[in-house]
Amino acid sequence: MQGKRGRPRNVETQKSILSASYALLLEQGFEAVTVEKIAEHAKVSKATIYKWWPNKAAVVIDGFLSAANERLPVPDTGSVYEDILIHATNLTRFLRSREGAVISEIIGEGQLDPVLGEACRTRYFRPRRLEARLMLERAVKRGELDQALDIELSIDLIYGPIFYRLLLTGGELNDTYVQDLVRGAFTGIRSAPGK
Repeated sequence: MQGKRGRPRNVETQKSILSASYALLLEQGFEAVTVEKIAEHAKVSKATIYKWWPNKAAVVIDGFLSAANERLPVPDTGSVYEDILIHATNLTRFLRSREGAVISEIIGEGQLDPVLGEACRTRYFRPRRLEARLMLERAVKRGELDQALDIELSIDLIYGPIFYRLLLTGGELNDTYVQDLVRGAFTGIRSAPGK
């Protein structure tokens, strides 16, 4: 959510706006969504939306995140390999869904719209990276992974190929691919020499 802007939000009104922005995003795509359409769909004024969000990108990203976050819980099985496998598999399944296809669209639009690009990075991708970091840090504390592990590089090794396929090569993203990817990444992560 954005920082404080105006009066505190009415929870029901907020839910209505976020639901409207998400529904319109799925129906029409990011480019076609406007603050006017969101306001009309949510039965609120544009002024109400602008009181709480600075622009269309912010409200659309919040609407997307409020729906998407429920689909991607952070596992804690006691095994970092299992946690990352579950997390990466759930992420990949989500990206293959209609909702997940929106991420590709937002990433594409974000190349032309710096406000949207920054909103996507700070409000969708950074939180996902923090989730992965949490799982890897837990594993280091438990002694499953080396204390000198480069966690940021490890995150790139595990999750980067998923987005590479999604956005560039168009290669198939399925559970078998994720299993092979995570297995290969962990072979490297576990055998990497300490710093």
